[in-house]
Amino acid sequence: MGSYAEEQILPANKVVPIPSSIDPSCCSIHLAEGHDSAIFAPEVASRLNPVTQFLSMLQLGGSLDPLLCQWANALGATVIGTVSNKEKAAQAKEDGCHHVIIYKEEDFVARVNEITSGGGVEVVYDSVGKDTFEGSLACLKLRGHMVSFGQSSGSPDPVPLSSLATKSLFLTRPTLFQYVVTRDELLRAAGEVFANVASGVLKVRVNHTYPLSEAVKAHEDLENRKTSGSVVLIP
Repeated sequence: MGSYAEEQILPANKVVPIPSSIDPSCCSIHLAEGHDSAIFAPEVASRLNPVTQFLSMLQLGGSLDPLLCQWANALGATVIGTVSNKEKAAQAKEDGCHHVIIYKEEDFVARVNEITSGGGVEVVYDSVGKDTFEGSLACLKLRGHMVSFGQSSGSPDPVPLSSLATKSLFLTRPTLFQYVVTRDELLRAAGEVFANVASGVLKVRVNHTYPLSEAVKAHEDLENRKTSGSVVLIP
C-alpha cells in the first residue's frame, strides 16, 4: 500500500532514519530484504559453525536471496545454493555460494547428499515452497532446522508431524513484522542491516532500473521472470 504515492502519513515509531552513506534509491531494498535476511540468518546462527553446511533452497533470482547467501557466508557457513540456470549459477557464486546446484539439470537431494558425504545439512532456507518442500526436509541432517519463508511455487501441502519425526527436525515460518514489533526491535534490526551494508558484508545488486513511466513493463518483466536481483523504479 502506498508504493506509488507521492506522500505517505506514517506513525513516527515506524520511521527509520537513513544514514547518509546509504544510496537513497536503494534504501528500501536495504530495509525490506536486509531486514528479512537480518532475521532469517541469525534465526539459526547459533547452530552454525565453520564446518556447518547451509542449504539455500532458492532460485536465487529474488533480491533477498543473494543477501541471505552473503550473510550466511559471513557467519562462516558452507553455503549450498540451488538455481534454475547457468546465468544464476554464476551470480550465486558471486554472492558466496561454495556449491551451486542447477536443480533443473540434477537431483538436488542426491547432489546435497554427495556434497555432505551423506551427512545432510544443518539448515535449509526454502523460499520455493510446494515444489521443493519435501526435498528440502530430506536434505537436513539429524535435528536439522528448516526455515520456510516463501512459496513461489505454491503453498506446500499440510506437513504431517511424521515428516519431522523421522529425524527430529525443526520447522519455522518467520514473518518479518513479528520480529520488529517494538521501536527498539525495529531500530536494532535496521542498525544491523546498515552496519553490514557499510562494512561490505551485504551488497545489494540492482540489475534493473526502469523509469516510473514504465512501471507496467517492470511488473510484467517480474511476473515473467525476466529479472534477477533488485528492481528499482526511478521517478
